[in-house]
Amino acid sequence: MNINNQITKEKLDKYFDVTGRAIQMIKEKGMDETRIKEAEDFFDMATRYYSDANHFKEKNDYVLAFAALNYAHGWLDAGARIKLFKVNDSTLFTVDDE
Repeated sequence: MNINNQITKEKLDKYFDVTGRAIQMIKEKGMDETRIKEAEDFFDMATRYYSDANHFKEKNDYVLAFAALNYAHGWLDAGARIKLFKVNDSTLFTVDDE
């Protein structure tokens, strides 16, 4: 089996780090106050999936942990893309750097 097709602890830790940094950046930079309800909803969904990912990782279910991380970051990325979050880091989000 090709190791590149496996979800290793190292790969999972890398994605936990990226998503964790994205969550922290949003906490620090803030949200669009004119659409705060929507921004908080997106952020809540992301943090719930992030929590789920941690739960699955603790159970050594790396596949479900990886899937939950992808959903978590998807919510963060979508919120950043439609400017619900005041972020401008293209290494963590699909947004333009300012």
